[in-house]
Amino acid sequence: MSARDLSVLIGVILIIVMLVIPLPGWLLSFFILINITLALIVILVSMNMDEALQFAVFPTLLLLLTLFRLGLNVSTTRSILSEAEAGGVIATFGTFVIGGNPLVGFVVFVILVIIQFLVITKGAERVSEVAARFTLDAMPGKQMSIDADLNAGMINEHQAKERREKIENEADFYGAMDGASKFVKGDAIAGIIIVLINIIFGLIIGMVQMGMSFSEAIDTYMRLTVGDGLVSQIPALLISTATGIVVTRVASEGNLSTDVTSQLLRYPKLLYIAAVTIFLLGLTPIPIFLTTLIAAVLAFGGYWLSRQEKEPEFEEPEEMDESESDQMKSPESVVNLISMDPIEFEFGYALIPIADTNQGGDLLDRIVMIRRQLAIELGIVIPVVRIRDNIQLNPNEYRLKVKGNEVAQGELLLDHYLAMSPGDDDGIDGIDTQEPAFGLPAKWITEDQKDEAELSGYTVVDPPSVVSTHITEVIKQQAHALLGRQETQQLIDHLKESYPILVEEVTPEPLRVGDVQKVLAKLLRENVSVKNLPVIFETLADFAKMTNDTELLAEYARQSLSAQITNQYKKDDQLVKVITVSGKVEKIIADHIQQTEHGSYLALDPESQQTIITAIAEQVEQMSLQEETAILLCSPAVRMYVKQLLDRFLPQVVVLSYNELEPTVEVQSVGVVNVA
Repeated sequence: MSARDLSVLIGVILIIVMLVIPLPGWLLSFFILINITLALIVILVSMNMDEALQFAVFPTLLLLLTLFRLGLNVSTTRSILSEAEAGGVIATFGTFVIGGNPLVGFVVFVILVIIQFLVITKGAERVSEVAARFTLDAMPGKQMSIDADLNAGMINEHQAKERREKIENEADFYGAMDGASKFVKGDAIAGIIIVLINIIFGLIIGMVQMGMSFSEAIDTYMRLTVGDGLVSQIPALLISTATGIVVTRVASEGNLSTDVTSQLLRYPKLLYIAAVTIFLLGLTPIPIFLTTLIAAVLAFGGYWLSRQEKEPEFEEPEEMDESESDQMKSPESVVNLISMDPIEFEFGYALIPIADTNQGGDLLDRIVMIRRQLAIELGIVIPVVRIRDNIQLNPNEYRLKVKGNEVAQGELLLDHYLAMSPGDDDGIDGIDTQEPAFGLPAKWITEDQKDEAELSGYTVVDPPSVVSTHITEVIKQQAHALLGRQETQQLIDHLKESYPILVEEVTPEPLRVGDVQKVLAKLLRENVSVKNLPVIFETLADFAKMTNDTELLAEYARQSLSAQITNQYKKDDQLVKVITVSGKVEKIIADHIQQTEHGSYLALDPESQQTIITAIAEQVEQMSLQEETAILLCSPAVRMYVKQLLDRFLPQVVVLSYNELEPTVEVQSVGVVNVA
């Protein structure tokens, strides 16, 4: 245990000792001086801190100092009433204040107590209550502001975490100060009661037990009581003032001294007005020498401050402080320039209102919800979306970038609504366009046409919903590109908290993080959620010892997720409509699979490829006319090769194997892919 820890523990033990054991006068004087010293240090620290959290221990310290002061009160009261003596410090304070008139000294002491209790203590208590209530009420808004800055890319995850911790600490601090201010109030009341006890019982004990005359008892006990009250109330007054300073600090640029001097003297011309006013008071019976002296000081101060404002700072105008200079010289200042945001959303100046919260824009909040929704659906944490305006774009244009590459773009008309046709044109006038997320034909209509379009069966969507839907769909499509090794390691670390043995069996042997990342990316590429990570890792643990081919491992993982995939595509009536691949086509594909040491691939000649793709496209077109999702069903042995074949020409077609559908679901074939 360190010396600092021991000093605090010994201090608390001494406080308990003071409450029980009588102390000699010299030791009481020593503790009284320590009490005054601590109070002085506390108020100096409170005046020199820049923000309240720099003195976060103050509520606890306030309790300990109050207990220490009350312990001293008990000890001094015991000494005054039993021995009519309480050390040199108390006697000196009492004699100095009372002088030759005990009544005047007592009145001065009462005024001091009233100032401390009714003015400073009551005010600090009220400010503490209000500060605690408003700090707690403001927490949700501050948290939302941090989330908005995080999604806008203005801060990173580490900075957001620090800000959230600061908000929580501020709420805890002001809540503690609200309670701690009650200690100060109770201490002031206890001080008043102790003074009355010392005077009343001192007179009784002095005259009855010690045989003093009334005047002698008054002189002795009044002096000791006032001295005891002063050495107790002066530190209490300092602590109360420090409490008021701490809880009344608001947004500032420095400590109390800096704020007072910079803000009070911000307008030098006002000092001239004050100087003239004070000088004119000298025309009254007030001594003109005093008013002239004060007016001269004010006038000189105003002149000096005005000079400081007018004089430009020519001395070393380009010089930077050491921290800025070091930062510009450091390699990090250049490295930061080449960093790339995983996801960027750029828009023209006409679309600023959808992102500006001051203009009612809620795009930041929508992106927060998109990230949460995709985390639930896909099982990965989507990186922060950096939002910025770009004057190089058309006013109504926006675009989405993933790792620096444009992956989507679109246009919005903020004063219109997007109306998607139910299938037939009912004559609604508007600006023809395409719904950006799914490519459906649509029209931009005015607000006056909204009700008419909805009655006609159109799906009417506001511009923020259009762009948020587009962002959601694009991020889903690009999820495999957003999942890198670092993100995969985070998923593994999260899984390891609940399944440590499972993770240890898979990585780092027999699979590296990069291998796991490839398997997960292949699943995401075909819109298969990796949220059920334990099942995926169970599969990898079973098959990774037999093969390190990530393509095959992904196929095994798909089969383990058959229940999830089935639920993804089945209808409410437990029916899945599919297009089956004939045995002939499967044999052609199987015969052209080439095995290499680096894996297997489909080596099919261009003519055969075109024939199979044309046959699949015909069946997909017929299925799309029925407004059904195009699902191609084939055997597990050729599934991934069929998907590789279609990726370039028909990427929207879902390819499933028989092992990926649960036996409980009904499979209905609506077409067969065959070749002549």
